[in-house]
Amino acid sequence: MTHIVGYGIGTLLAFVIIALMLFWLVSDVVQKKHSVLRNYPLIGRLRFFLERQGDYIRQYFIAGERDEMPFNRAARNWVYRTAKGVGGVVGFGSTNDLREPGSIIFVNAPFPVLDSEQLASPPVVIGEGYCREPYSARSLVNISGMSFGALSAPAVQALSRGAAVAGCWLDTGEGGLSPHHLSGNSEIIMQIGTARYGIRDEHGEFSKERALALAKHVSAFEIKLSQGAKPGKGGVLPGSKITEEIAKIRGIPVGQDSLSPNRHSDISNIGELLDRVHMIRELTGKPVGVKTAIGGWEFSHSLCEAVLRRGQDYAPDFLAIDGGEGGSGASPQVLADHMGLPIMEALPRVVDDLIAAGLRQRIKVVASGKLVTPANAAWALCTGADFVNTARGFMFSLGCIQAMRCHNNTCPTGITTHNKRLQRGLVVQEKFQRVANYATGMNREIEMIAHSCGLKHARELRREHVRVVQTAGHSMAMNMLYPYPDTKAD
Repeated sequence: MTHIVGYGIGTLLAFVIIALMLFWLVSDVVQKKHSVLRNYPLIGRLRFFLERQGDYIRQYFIAGERDEMPFNRAARNWVYRTAKGVGGVVGFGSTNDLREPGSIIFVNAPFPVLDSEQLASPPVVIGEGYCREPYSARSLVNISGMSFGALSAPAVQALSRGAAVAGCWLDTGEGGLSPHHLSGNSEIIMQIGTARYGIRDEHGEFSKERALALAKHVSAFEIKLSQGAKPGKGGVLPGSKITEEIAKIRGIPVGQDSLSPNRHSDISNIGELLDRVHMIRELTGKPVGVKTAIGGWEFSHSLCEAVLRRGQDYAPDFLAIDGGEGGSGASPQVLADHMGLPIMEALPRVVDDLIAAGLRQRIKVVASGKLVTPANAAWALCTGADFVNTARGFMFSLGCIQAMRCHNNTCPTGITTHNKRLQRGLVVQEKFQRVANYATGMNREIEMIAHSCGLKHARELRREHVRVVQTAGHSMAMNMLYPYPDTKAD
């Protein structure tokens, strides 16, 4: 009897498979979109299947330790190990090719700083002397803007709790302040995007009442002009990711694409930008900064000139400079590939303009753009940044595997999806500690680089402490590539 039942099930299964293949055969021959399928029905489907799997095959079986983009396996594995608290120690030498142009080499001191002489990097106060409630920021490394919507609720909760443990700030991204950002009682920077989500009235205009209410929960505000992933293009959140909760926070319809304008409708020049900075700071008493990608030298030149004309009361309290290699958000490929200067070129130019104008102490600098390892972060501090922001580094600490599905609502690790089944993979009680481990690990190893350079703490790093490889066998110190400019009198 068992044999008969088994035979019947096998026959039924075979019939279903044959029927499905016949259906695909007819569909392939009849359809007009794909020439391969029309000419090679059924067999042509194998080509599309292998194409879809190509990224994963290369990632796990073909690409070398340092080959992948946007982040290679060596960088990801360092983040994973640090987040898990198992350390970043390797054996038998480095796989980093120091002959490759752009490689970073730190200048070790013949007599490094003893453990007993080392000091903790002091906090940097943002807005001191210019706002009622300046922000004393402790961590060198902080969480860059990633909105609730782009990220799942469990991901934001884990970031919030981890940031509180590590003592770093959490930037809300342009999607507004959600209860998930507040769940860990961390320090918050509220980003004001071009659509003004979370800080606008029923007509979509900037709301002073909302700003005052938000000021009770945040340490600073950040006006976003652009981001490195897509300068000149507003934020994009597909309708498939707009749940009722997200729609309520942003003030938009459920299930419809969230498309932010490519700039603030009421900020069209430097003067209007400084007016907005001054107004929000006077209204809320909190520091106010500006986030932008850099395409040339006009922005920083014009900003400094305008501040010198109008007075330092109108200066932004910080500038967050995003390199063109940024990319945690969904972006048109042409903008991601070709728009905006990389952080290695943008950061020193902006810092030099601030130094030349005598505004470097007034305006703090935050660097962002693939700075996920301590070496890249230390390079930014050497160049002149006060802080480093990273988004994708913290995504890796949450368990991101670089599946490149952030915009499809199908993230296999639960980080960028609102599918409850997939979110189960992200356990907040486990992942928040990994977020904290990554932040503290980054700070610790940046300090280790500084001590090896003969410095007592990382805020003493300068351009002369790092060299950049130009060609094989030839590197140049950063202070030779970008000499410090003469300073105007304050």
